[in-house]
Amino acid sequence: MRFFDCNAFFGLPARRPLAPVPTVDHLLEEMDRAGVERALVWHIAQHDASPQVGNQLLADAIQSHTRLVGCWTILPNQTGEFPSAPAFFRQMHDAHVLALRVFPSAHRFLANAVSMGDWLEQMVARRVPLLVSLRRGMDWRDIYALLAEFPRLVCVVCDHGCWGMDRMFRPLLERYPNVYVDTAQYLLDGGLEALVADYGARRLLFGSGFPESYFGGMMLALRHARIPDEAKGAIASGNLERLLGEVQL
Repeated sequence: MRFFDCNAFFGLPARRPLAPVPTVDHLLEEMDRAGVERALVWHIAQHDASPQVGNQLLADAIQSHTRLVGCWTILPNQTGEFPSAPAFFRQMHDAHVLALRVFPSAHRFLANAVSMGDWLEQMVARRVPLLVSLRRGMDWRDIYALLAEFPRLVCVVCDHGCWGMDRMFRPLLERYPNVYVDTAQYLLDGGLEALVADYGARRLLFGSGFPESYFGGMMLALRHARIPDEAKGAIASGNLERLLGEVQL
């Protein structure tokens, strides 16, 4: 089984995770040890320092590593901290960055049409995925409000907890066809089987939350889930490959 992790970071955070992964080389070593082939990654400085600093650190780090795809961070642009959207998306293309994140609480803004309408409209048109984290910067009310305004947004809900947040994310899966959930910490007995039975495997993405969670937990859960091999392959890598292949920069 090929694993393509949608939710991993590196760099030294302000608050240390289980085992700090300071550089991209350390990240690749850990991926090799666990058997993770590829990863969609971000740099912790995108959250802890500033998006501009962290985005550049990420771009510099991954430029020679074809196994890694970048995920940058954006802010509302009324203060002119980023280039125009077309120029920014060209920079993403050049840096091999195919997805974006937001951290509204840490960066002091609201992720909605008033503050970020221009960004989000462009992301919808270009099918650029937005990754939102319940651990960093978004709560369920924020996510529900954002999707009500941008129902066609490709949105990946990450870090939703180990006890199962099905009552929160299942309504989103039913209403919004471009919503996906990652598997990080979804260590729920029978959880993967129930989701695949109810929604198919297409809306699930393997994600570890590494290094705050280990790669192996969800790899083991997925390998031994009582679902067809085709579904396992889609969750492990195929769904993310399809999503990133649809991005138009």
